[in-house]
Amino acid sequence: MKLSIGIIFCFLVLGVSSQGWPTFIQEAGQGAKDMWRAYSDMKEANYKNSDKYFHARGNYDAAQRGPGGEWAAKKISDARENIQRFMGHGAEDSLADQAANQWGRSGKDPNHFRPAGLPDKY
Repeated sequence: MKLSIGIIFCFLVLGVSSQGWPTFIQEAGQGAKDMWRAYSDMKEANYKNSDKYFHARGNYDAAQRGPGGEWAAKKISDARENIQRFMGHGAEDSLADQAANQWGRSGKDPNHFRPAGLPDKY
């Protein structure tokens, strides 16, 4: 329910025209898939010190979809960090994750966070 209210609110705040709604929703869906793919790749790679790279990459890929993808990336990233904070994970790590998230969403190269030796597959 909160997600649907959030989407409607974004339409109103961003001034998305009636013709832009389907595009925004499509971008948001594609952005959510990009975030899921980055998360799945992170779990599959299970590579030391790669967390920030996958945060930046997921946000970068999602934001490249357009305003809807950027919106989805921000909401998903914020929710993930809030859950981790609630569960008692370190605040410093959460701040570093959010910095990597913002880096990616702003269009900067996620490879900035790529650890040496991470397989080219990722």
